[in-house]
Amino acid sequence: MRYFEDIAVGDTARFGSYRVERDAVIDFARHYDPQPFHLSDEAAAQTHFGRLAASGWHSCAMTMAMLVEQWNTDPIASLGAAGIDELRWKRPVYPGDTLSCETEVVSARPSNSRPEMGSVSSRVTVRNQDDQVVMTFISLALIATRAGGHTG
Repeated sequence: MRYFEDIAVGDTARFGSYRVERDAVIDFARHYDPQPFHLSDEAAAQTHFGRLAASGWHSCAMTMAMLVEQWNTDPIASLGAAGIDELRWKRPVYPGDTLSCETEVVSARPSNSRPEMGSVSSRVTVRNQDDQVVMTFISLALIATRAGGHTG
């Protein structure tokens, strides 16, 4: 288990392999982002996407799945998150793409009011199979300190 004290500014990790499936793109869009270019090949062909594209929110959800899988592989004493900053969708994500993640810790500070936790900001970069950046954001995570006694 990694705790707040085990995390340093500059730490990096590269992980994940998430295959984007056509049916999942349409199903997510149907429920959460029902814009025509996420639902129909014909509608998408008339846009700058040129073909069916995943919702940016679906890209976020797929990224979250990779992050959690990484935390299960390399356990971290996560207490949740305070949010994200600077979310940018850089390129479309298409069915058939395979996504991966890279993280870099950009700040880590102990809480002044809650000694059982610290705040860690990480730059998250999501890439497709061609190593093209498709999405970036800054994650604001809350991580337990050893003294906080969090055991996962």
